[in-house]
Amino acid sequence: MQLNSHSFRVRYAETDQMGVVYHGNYAQYLEMGRVEWLRALGITYKSMEDSGVMLPVISLHIDYKKSALYDDLLTVETRLKSRPMVKIAFEYKVVNEAGELLATGHTVLAFMDKNTGKPIKCPDYILEKLED
Repeated sequence: MQLNSHSFRVRYAETDQMGVVYHGNYAQYLEMGRVEWLRALGITYKSMEDSGVMLPVISLHIDYKKSALYDDLLTVETRLKSRPMVKIAFEYKVVNEAGELLATGHTVLAFMDKNTGKPIKCPDYILEKLED
């Protein structure tokens, strides 16, 4: 399915005293990958929320392979796992500039009506973008 890559540099505040990225920051890295995956389709989280659609994470899994370090240039590769319905699932790879695999992950998010808090099907405008 559709793949998007997003690169960024590790900031000092994301590391411990040894210059190693704190493991909890990887959830934010995956979020950055998701946001940029949607943006590449021409959709922003803000526009979805403004139209009444929320997309909370309902499942997150990360496998750590190798440490990322301060000032490393990282790339998050984000891939849609399957055609979205009420849920949307993504798979991720985090690699460094040398192409070394640092982490893999997957998330599942649910489409929710902002006003009712109830699950809804994936909006048609997203499905249409996936067919392009």
